Amino acid sequence: MSHTPSEISGWDLEATRFQQIVQECRPTVIRGLVARWPVLEAARTSPRALKDYLSRFDNGQRLDVFFGDPAIAGKYYYNPGLKGFNFERRNMQLLEAVEAIVAAVEHTPGGRSVYMGSVPTPDCLPGFAAGNPMPLLSPRTAPRIWLGTASNVSSHYDALDNLACVIAGQRRFTLYSPELIGKLYVGPIDNTMAGQPVSLAASAPAGSAAQFPLFEEVRDQALRVELEPGDALYLPKLWWHQVESLAPFNGLVNYWWDAFSGGPDAPYTALLLSMITIAERPPAERRAWQAFFDHYVFRSKGHPLAHLPAEQHGLLGPLKDNYAKLRARIMHLLRG
Repeated sequence: MSHTPSEISGWDLEATRFQQIVQECRPTVIRGLVARWPVLEAARTSPRALKDYLSRFDNGQRLDVFFGDPAIAGKYYYNPGLKGFNFERRNMQLLEAVEAIVAAVEHTPGGRSVYMGSVPTPDCLPGFAAGNPMPLLSPRTAPRIWLGTASNVSSHYDALDNLACVIAGQRRFTLYSPELIGKLYVGPIDNTMAGQPVSLAASAPAGSAAQFPLFEEVRDQALRVELEPGDALYLPKLWWHQVESLAPFNGLVNYWWDAFSGGPDAPYTALLLSMITIAERPPAERRAWQAFFDHYVFRSKGHPLAHLPAEQHGLLGPLKDNYAKLRARIMHLLRG
């Protein structure tokens, strides 16, 4: 049994209400959020009409495109034993890639799959963002575009918050909470298909249950939702998501940003640094550092200096006043 995320109607959603949703850090479906975008009108006409629309903005940039044989049925994944991948990467111009997708849809139903993803529109399609605005986010948060035939992208997480907007076809998202990471059988962090590690258990083909017994305990905790053109999904950072493109031709525009950033440094950087400084120390010492992290960082019992007046909190005072000081101390320590 799977469950569904909460839903709201979104074509007239105000930025203040969206910020409330983001503060809750829970996946939320926003129906009809971008239903009035011009790019949707083009996509509703035909895949080729969408290509013509994008050609207005194209500046000839090149990008990597995934091509898969019919045998993989659009499931981009590892080869057996995690030795390489079951698809081919080709570097081509954006409109060449879109033409390959359109041709696959028009001429070879059930043939090879073609997929281009995470294409930054300021680099490849300048003017696209202005023509299809997103008032809920800062103009500095640039859209990325994803187009392809029917596909199945393995379950993975992003280290940033994500607003994903369907512009063509249908998308099915299957989500797992970050707290379930220990039962998802996560793959390598440096041998990946597109940058982020995947859940081998949540992405494996049917019949693999015996390989992943812990995953069977949480499989039914998935959130599952299908989005139509114009719909959007707010996905907080670190939520695992498998993304299936269900129609012969599919398109999505997404935005990545850190909704709670206090400066230029990312939490993932701290995670990697902790791997080399703490991960292989003796268990007893790791437990000690775990207690310190909980006290100073996760603060499950409140502020670590709550027993002192605010004027005595020093570097543990408000982050907006101390970010630069803490960062300078960290950089000094890293330089040795």
